[in-house]
Amino acid sequence: MTATMRPSPSACPACAAAPAAEALAERALKPAQIALSLPTIHCSACISKIERGLNAHPGVRSARVNLTLKRASIDAAPEVSAEEMRSLVEALGFEAHELDGASLSATATDRAGRDLLMRLAVAGFASMNVMLLSVSVWSGAEDATRDMFHWISAAITLPAIAFSGQPFFRNAWAALSKGRLNMDVPITLAIVLAVFTSLWETVLSGEHAYFDAALALTFFLLAGRYLDHRTRAIARSAAEELTALEVPRTTRLRDGVEEQVNIAELRVGDLVLVRPGGRMPVDGEIVSGSSEIDRSLLTGETLPVFAGEGQAVSAGEVNLTGPLTVRANAVGADTSLHRMADLVAIAESGRSRYTSLADKAAKLYAPGVHILSALSFLGWYLYTWDMRTALNIAAAVLIITCPCALGLAVPAVTTAASGRLFRRGMLIKHETALERLAQVDTVVFDKTGTLTTGTPQLTNLAALPRAAVECALALAQGSSHPLARAITTAAREAGFAASADLSDVTEVPGYGSRAILKGQEVRLGRASWTGAAPLAETASFLKIGDQAPLALVFTDSLRPGAAEAVEALKSSGKTVILMSGDTTPAVETLATRLGIPQWMAEALPADKAARVQALGGEGAHVLMVGDGLNDTAALAAAHVSISPASALDAARVASDIVLLGNDLSPIAAACDTAQSATRRIRENFRIATIYNVIAVPLAVAGLATPLIAALAMSLSSITVSLNALRLR
Repeated sequence: MTATMRPSPSACPACAAAPAAEALAERALKPAQIALSLPTIHCSACISKIERGLNAHPGVRSARVNLTLKRASIDAAPEVSAEEMRSLVEALGFEAHELDGASLSATATDRAGRDLLMRLAVAGFASMNVMLLSVSVWSGAEDATRDMFHWISAAITLPAIAFSGQPFFRNAWAALSKGRLNMDVPITLAIVLAVFTSLWETVLSGEHAYFDAALALTFFLLAGRYLDHRTRAIARSAAEELTALEVPRTTRLRDGVEEQVNIAELRVGDLVLVRPGGRMPVDGEIVSGSSEIDRSLLTGETLPVFAGEGQAVSAGEVNLTGPLTVRANAVGADTSLHRMADLVAIAESGRSRYTSLADKAAKLYAPGVHILSALSFLGWYLYTWDMRTALNIAAAVLIITCPCALGLAVPAVTTAASGRLFRRGMLIKHETALERLAQVDTVVFDKTGTLTTGTPQLTNLAALPRAAVECALALAQGSSHPLARAITTAAREAGFAASADLSDVTEVPGYGSRAILKGQEVRLGRASWTGAAPLAETASFLKIGDQAPLALVFTDSLRPGAAEAVEALKSSGKTVILMSGDTTPAVETLATRLGIPQWMAEALPADKAARVQALGGEGAHVLMVGDGLNDTAALAAAHVSISPASALDAARVASDIVLLGNDLSPIAAACDTAQSATRRIRENFRIATIYNVIAVPLAVAGLATPLIAALAMSLSSITVSLNALRLR
């Protein structure tokens, strides 16, 4: 089946497909959150001076300085820039540097990992010491000696549990305060009951205390939590990445006078000057000037396109060669770039609602554990009228059913699978990416930069006359245009030298280069400029005097492993689709070359996202593979997504998996690994279920003390971890 998509007459119709985006686009500007590093502050006087100076600024709502972190946090109006705040602090006599929000996020995530590791170490060290003391009790220590060992164990256990168990205690309290249950509620109850019954036994000079069980329980659960943490990537929101591309200041023209203004001050109808190398600050129409613009933001295609009077441009596009005056048609939240960010934010929020296998298990598991433990306590209390016995059995039930195995089932497998894929050149970013990748039945590829390298290569060099090649080389070698660079590279590698007979070489923005050769004008550039008939292929044309123009034809080379990846995915029964912003002939040629029956050409970002969402609505589980900003919304909307490491930041952030090398062939293997990982996770759940079916009746019957319950729980956790290692 062949399908094509024609561009809309607007600059970027990127959000009409998503009504919710309209509401998002109308939001008021949020206050600026600015963070500054202050390495030279050293006392409270420094803090007071900086805070007074910052708070005196009319655009600052509040400013606080942290001496420990040597950092200032500023809540300011949208028009206040970080550079303005930095200059203000330096004027007060202090060194200041802007802190990037992503760096702050990464630092916070790293700190969370170190915090978990420290709590894990404390729990492990404390449990080893308490177990050593328990050996003496098991060996026959009695009376005062036994009580002393129990009290020493309590002195070690209580502060260790209070410190190491905080992640579970906080999460359990947060859930209970909102009237719901999560996996941390039975974990917390099991730990608290184990400690409480142990203290009770110690106070009553009982034979058995279970401090080692409480610490072992905490240690294994923290191990699972840390494994889970390691599978998560440090990444900003892709919507934030797109928003970061919005130009903060621009040059406005009024009565021919240039003035620098904040982007928030622009209004529809204003004239904006965009110099070469600048990014378009608004959606609008060119009223004067000609140039070439990089539209990869919208189309993903790396080749520049001509820009002249009357042509529509979009925010985020880059002006390459000549100055342009643009009349604004859409500004601020109404620009195509801002609306694309809204599309991505909507897609990301939808994807975040995916429920993992562990969450589904927890939803059923937590209430069942509480009910079973409560019934055990009630039944034994009514049977024996002995509070001590009933509490011991209730604690044993909670410990033996404690979801250590369930807690480790997913992170242990995910860590093993992530390591396997990393060795194959793939980095898993999202905690549920493997589970979603295992469900994929449809794979959508972008073209330029994904299936192809995005670098044009001259294909007909051998068919061109030597004199023509030398002339083209002389014209191309001074230009930075991608096609000119391709001509220069190919000609020099073939041993050609630039013609020395050319003079007055000049580059004409938006058209090409021209020179004089023996009194004749020579042109290298667009078909319309050289008088040539356009070709279906990508081409540049050389015209020497009155001679017929010669075509220099280019192709985009396949990325390594592209053909193998497509063939392997098709062989495994998956549907493969090609979507691109390139022209219909180019997309059709590549689809035929790779044997992809379904393709979509001239697709804008909203077209790609809408198509991916439509496939999802039809029941397909879509894997999107793309690399450009124009793919970001589709990557976020897909069931799971992959980007090459060479992709732009926003695309990498929006994706769940990053392909570290240039080879695409690991993609099919990653799908197989994900399916194996999901099977291992389900096996782990079955192991945990079988364990509970055997162990729970023993605990309910009073045949397992809390200590035996802790040992059984540890055995199930080790079994689950060993099963996960079978993936390696």
